[in-house]
Amino acid sequence: MSGHSKWSTIKRQKGVKDAAKGAIFTRLGNAIAIAAKNGTDPETNFELRLAIDKAKAANMPQENIKRSIDRIKNKESTNLQEVYYEGYGPGGVAIIVQVMTDNINRTYPEVRLAFSKHAGNIAEKGSVQYLFNFRGIITVNGKNEQNLLTCLDSGALDVIEENDDRLVVISGSSDLAKIRDNLRANKLEVIEAELGYLPINTIKISDQETADKIIRLLNALDDIDEVTNIFTNFEIADNLLKGN
Repeated sequence: MSGHSKWSTIKRQKGVKDAAKGAIFTRLGNAIAIAAKNGTDPETNFELRLAIDKAKAANMPQENIKRSIDRIKNKESTNLQEVYYEGYGPGGVAIIVQVMTDNINRTYPEVRLAFSKHAGNIAEKGSVQYLFNFRGIITVNGKNEQNLLTCLDSGALDVIEENDDRLVVISGSSDLAKIRDNLRANKLEVIEAELGYLPINTIKISDQETADKIIRLLNALDDIDEVTNIFTNFEIADNLLKGN
């Protein structure tokens, strides 16, 4: 899944820039607040624990994390909600956009405009999601044979080798915590663990112009403050990857 690798790398590079200007803390704080709606104790709320772990990995201060949870305790984020938008991009690639917003009337037009400006179109709910499975996604540092075998033995459904010395371990959504903890117990460095959508099949893009258009659309969506994650089913052909 080389397309997954390329987009993941781009997101990580962009994440460093976002962190420098503080934008990422707003997104992470919203994610914590959303998760905390189902309980403010991370010991009993696994989604909150995942959100806090992700925030800590981005060096978000403990004070900010506490403040995000307190927004729910103090009923300051009653309008904040998680929304998924679906659409298609250049080359017919399917895209799911995860958003955390307190104002859908503001966010939806921004998402729709990003699609329309970059040769895509927003779609009806459910018209794209069926092309994906909801899975646990665990990123592990260190791409070598021993780590690969450890990941496979952990109960993973699949392991994807990325281009930047990382492994992506795919699990059932209900097995994410168990497999993550198993990998840590085996001394593997878990960089990130989250729930998300993975494509059942991918569309291979072999045309450079189309690939560039897709990346521009994904970047435009990612630039929207309320967008927290993007899932897509495109795969870039190896000959294009070699040129990047």
